[in-house]
Amino acid sequence: MKILLALCLLFFALGPAWAAPPPAAAPLPTDSIYRLDIQLTDQDGHRWPLAARRGQVQVVSMFYTSCTMVCPLIIQTMQATAKAAGPVSPALLAVSFDPQNDDPGVLHRYAQTHGLDAAHWTLARAEPDDVRRLAALLGIRYRRLPEGDFNHSSVLILIDANGRILARSTVIGHPDPAFVQAVRQALAAAKPPGAA
Repeated sequence: MKILLALCLLFFALGPAWAAPPPAAAPLPTDSIYRLDIQLTDQDGHRWPLAARRGQVQVVSMFYTSCTMVCPLIIQTMQATAKAAGPVSPALLAVSFDPQNDDPGVLHRYAQTHGLDAAHWTLARAEPDDVRRLAALLGIRYRRLPEGDFNHSSVLILIDANGRILARSTVIGHPDPAFVQAVRQALAAAKPPGAA
């Protein structure tokens, strides 16, 4: 009987806490890229909304796997930028211009071939209309050429945890010192209070 009474008291004491809904996420800033309602599919075949990346500082760019000139340099520059930023790395997201050919299997093989660590890297594809919408939002221009290649701008974009664009760099082939500094500042600002 005493145990039952104790359980009842505990239930009533904790009841309001149990019944309370989880805290809602703060509203997105008006300039957040996460307001764009698109779905991405990564190199492991997982499908998720772009907004699922909220909460992490990341460097974003666009590429396509059959590119043999500039796109490998974009990937290398993203990798070198993350390394130059220091012991804490940003997340790295590269979205394909070529969803027709860059399916998850192709993206997975590309990540393996280029030694891209899945702990930091996401290669992704989206439906063609969503690729266009994302590119427009990021200010990346591209067009498909008759032979199947793409003309495109080459840019790295720094996104904060709430999806705001903090910095851009068109330096490809080596890390841009000003962009690396912006990455460091964004990572420092994103640290929880009291974190080392």
